Amino acid sequence: MDPRNPPNANPDIDERRRPELTVRGLIVGVIITLVFTAANVYFGLKAGLTFSTSIPAAVISMAILRSFKNATVQENNIVQTVASAAGTLSSIIFVLPGLIMIGWWTGFPFWISFLICALGGILGVMYSIPLRRALVTNSDLPYPEGVACAEVLKIGSGGDKENAGEIEHSRSGLLAVVWGSIVAAVFAIIVATQVFASDVAETFRIGKRGAVSGYDFSLSFALLAIGHLCGLSVGIAMLIGAGIGWGWLVPHYSSLGGDVTVAATSSDWSTLWAVATAWPAGVLAQTTWIHKVRFIGAGAIGVSAIWTLLKLMKPVVSGLAGAMAASRARKAGKADTLPITERDIPIGIVGIITLACMAPIGWVLGYFANTSGLGDHMWTLVIGGVFYVFLMSFFVSAVCGYMAGLIGSSNSPLSGIGILVVIGAALLLVLGVQPYVGPEASKALMAFALFTTAVVFNVAAIANNNLQDLKTGQLVDATPWKQQVALIIGVLAGAVVIPPVLNLVNQAYGFVGTPGVELLHKSPLAAPQAGLISSLARGVIAADIDWSLIRMGAMIGVAIIILDAILGRTTKHMRVPALAVGLGIYLPTASTLMIVVGTIVGYMFDRAADRTPKPKATKDLGVLLASGLIVGESTIGVVLSAIVVFSGVAAPLALVSPEFETAGKIIGGVAFVAIGFALYRWILGMAARRSA
Repeated sequence: MDPRNPPNANPDIDERRRPELTVRGLIVGVIITLVFTAANVYFGLKAGLTFSTSIPAAVISMAILRSFKNATVQENNIVQTVASAAGTLSSIIFVLPGLIMIGWWTGFPFWISFLICALGGILGVMYSIPLRRALVTNSDLPYPEGVACAEVLKIGSGGDKENAGEIEHSRSGLLAVVWGSIVAAVFAIIVATQVFASDVAETFRIGKRGAVSGYDFSLSFALLAIGHLCGLSVGIAMLIGAGIGWGWLVPHYSSLGGDVTVAATSSDWSTLWAVATAWPAGVLAQTTWIHKVRFIGAGAIGVSAIWTLLKLMKPVVSGLAGAMAASRARKAGKADTLPITERDIPIGIVGIITLACMAPIGWVLGYFANTSGLGDHMWTLVIGGVFYVFLMSFFVSAVCGYMAGLIGSSNSPLSGIGILVVIGAALLLVLGVQPYVGPEASKALMAFALFTTAVVFNVAAIANNNLQDLKTGQLVDATPWKQQVALIIGVLAGAVVIPPVLNLVNQAYGFVGTPGVELLHKSPLAAPQAGLISSLARGVIAADIDWSLIRMGAMIGVAIIILDAILGRTTKHMRVPALAVGLGIYLPTASTLMIVVGTIVGYMFDRAADRTPKPKATKDLGVLLASGLIVGESTIGVVLSAIVVFSGVAAPLALVSPEFETAGKIIGGVAFVAIGFALYRWILGMAARRSA
């Protein structure tokens, strides 16, 4: 069976006779969600990254439920679906701390924060249901993490021969997953000791004007594996984006002056150039990328996102028609004739729940407006806010679902979507409310923009994750409506734990950019995305944002869309997805370059597999190896982040001093290449022995 394509759903399977949505599975999933959410919140605030928890949750679930004789692959799938909320709902940390940073909140009120997370998360589940047919059932998107998770579930549930083929139950497939997991986990642990560097990075100056550039290859087997699963076209597109960002934009803007945050308002270019030459190259490169290039990337993502949505209109309409047809079949008493993999929550109930969520969202927005001194304009803010949440949520759900299918939910740039959402919310406030209030209301308008963005952001995060889960379910013959119910439960569990954890880390560390934080805390948490999004809200309300950057990004996006259309008409296989190019500009090279390497490695492996007696079986072993690499590193990543939380030390496993960094890069880089080469050679050798 090709793990990239769905199996033929069997309508004769009686979903009532197999354990799937069970109490024990829900309990295990909720416990994992509570633990992983806490770890993800802290690590995301510190490093700007969150872990996908689906695969680690699947591995833990299989270990726990293995002792039950009637445990099934579908039940384990429910556990990972519940727990996947921990990796995505915690993405609210990319927005909500902004209310602390602008000095509006001093803590995170439990019920308000809970409602933001819970209502946004439930809406994300609802919006992803009609999108499932468009983006999962009738799509050839790779869904790398969804495919990897399905392979892990099949391997771990080897007794279920009815739903899997030979490769999933063979000794070779199991060995590929197990050894891939072990190798990636051990390598991640050694990286945590700092004996191996976490990445091989370098920044350097170009020419005499002080221009800088650089690169950062993250020594991550998980990113390498995601690249393997993505395919070469995505890798080439991301490489083009990284080339635009670091081959052109960073050198260009860094050559204009060191203090890129004031370059637009300063005419003293000699002073700026002097500052540029005085700054370390790494600091200048990062500052340029954060304050200039990311906005250009956001513009490219925005145009690509709109184009993606336009292309999705037809399949989305088709998906809605399919959902309505399924609803009519239920009403006619023919629900049992539907394949299990087509049984969603009925579209009528989806509509009722969606509308029901809008009432408390309106109440929350009204409460916030009243308490922020904007009570005179409460109804304008409530009606406009609910309308904005309703429409923008569907837009971001479609775009995030597409991005998750393209490069995986872990690497989907949710903060890029947050940038577009907060700009839209702030612009509407500038046009509809700001002319009727005094200048003293500016901070309240910033806070309302962030508050509205937080709701939409949660919708995006959950939709981004849910479609990945539904892809996994499709590949293991799961029942969609049961997964959708499970994710709602996971959303509620995660929403309970996020506010107290945010309060805890705020009191213990604080956030960079919060007024007076340096007086209270020595090492405040960076929370980089929240800082960027809150500064955007401030910039739009105060009318000092540099729109030229976003326009430039939009123009780049349009050019790539045209190039992709030309390639689609003139070549058979070569495409340059515009959204992937936008991601390459927006994401740091630490995320993109190793994915690009992985796409090249996957392509070379597949070509080598074509020369074996059983090419398809060999390629499947490569997919299983990649799945194992993701399992090992993501599981250890969650464990290590928990150790950081409980130890209170940034690098609790460090064995060497910072002076060892250069040696760590050399040793770690050589070890990474050697281990990766050995693993793929081993897979090819094992495939040859199986064929013999």
